[in-house]
Amino acid sequence: MLWSSFLLAIKGIRRNLMRSFLTILGIVIGVAAVITMVTLGNGATQAVKDQVSSLGSNLLMIRPGTRMRGPRGDGTPDFKLDDVKAIREQISRLAAVAPQVNKSETVVAMANNWSTSVTGSNNDFFTAGSWSIAEGRKFTDAEETAGQAVCVIGSTIRRELFGTSEVLGENIRVKNFSCQIIGVLKSKGTSNMGQDNDDIVLMPISTVQRRIAGNRDVSGILVSVENESDITRVQTQLTQLMRERRHLTDKEDDNFNILDTRMIAETLSGTTQVMTMLLSAVASVSLLVGGIGIMNIMLVSVTERTREIGIRLAIGALEKEVLLQFLIEAVVLAGLGGIIGIILATITSIILSQVMGVPYTFNVMINLVSFIFSAGIGVLFGFVPARKAARLNPIDALRHE
Repeated sequence: MLWSSFLLAIKGIRRNLMRSFLTILGIVIGVAAVITMVTLGNGATQAVKDQVSSLGSNLLMIRPGTRMRGPRGDGTPDFKLDDVKAIREQISRLAAVAPQVNKSETVVAMANNWSTSVTGSNNDFFTAGSWSIAEGRKFTDAEETAGQAVCVIGSTIRRELFGTSEVLGENIRVKNFSCQIIGVLKSKGTSNMGQDNDDIVLMPISTVQRRIAGNRDVSGILVSVENESDITRVQTQLTQLMRERRHLTDKEDDNFNILDTRMIAETLSGTTQVMTMLLSAVASVSLLVGGIGIMNIMLVSVTERTREIGIRLAIGALEKEVLLQFLIEAVVLAGLGGIIGIILATITSIILSQVMGVPYTFNVMINLVSFIFSAGIGVLFGFVPARKAARLNPIDALRHE
């Protein structure tokens, strides 16, 4: 009975292909919109997580003042290298502790110049910030201790100053001294905030302190924890240690801040997920509109085929068979719209993910749920026309013109 009802439903749809297509268009658009929004939202969330993880593995960022970014303007003192030493000695299970001094400078090579960020640190910076060397090498212990004029540059600096030429052993001029290039960092690209991660010149911290900053201050400390499970413990110990070293009483607030990069990922991911849910909710309205369209066209179909229904009932067809025929026809229409919508969403998501620069991930669950929901729309909105058809009086139906 089911197979024969299915075949009758297919024949009913094929009678008016154009009308059937226009009927399911709302379902197609709704399913495609929901899946596309969710897929791109998941891709954006994954891109945020990848960008934050590129900052460093299990990373804690310590900065003076109560603001994490921008000028402090509150007179709070910077850190010292002794603070970095104390962290290494008094807190266990750390992968890296990297002091930072950042200065904006113009670097010059031959006839080219470029405004960039000059960062002073040590070799722990590579571990803490998940940086890899594409060419050349890191600093030697002697270069770090003596504060020699050597540097490792990002790929943006290489491109802007040297193009495609060989750079190892070449010199760039920073302020009033020349710095020899000993390495090139592997590219990280642009962050979600629009910042070019590769626009960087890295030098030994003592070099930057003596030749550029003119003091021994440390403007920030990167702490990489060996295991993610230890991050909360390390953060608590860092807070206690920094309060002791900065001589803060119990009544005084922290004049420094410690940021767990996982919080950035969670915050940004939460934002993208909320936006995805809102956009998906708006897009799902198209499914309801499509369902109403199916109900409308099925009611029209029942009216057009009243005589056919009367003949079937007169020759012995049961009411439930007529009900099933029209119900299956509505479900087939909605299911077909769901399949077309899934195909359209897949193509659209792949194209848009490449345009937006986010990874494309095929979400089996959202595709399956969308298809089941579209079929459910067919059942929901197809039941009333199907029941109307099944309840027709055979004699009245046969008399219908």
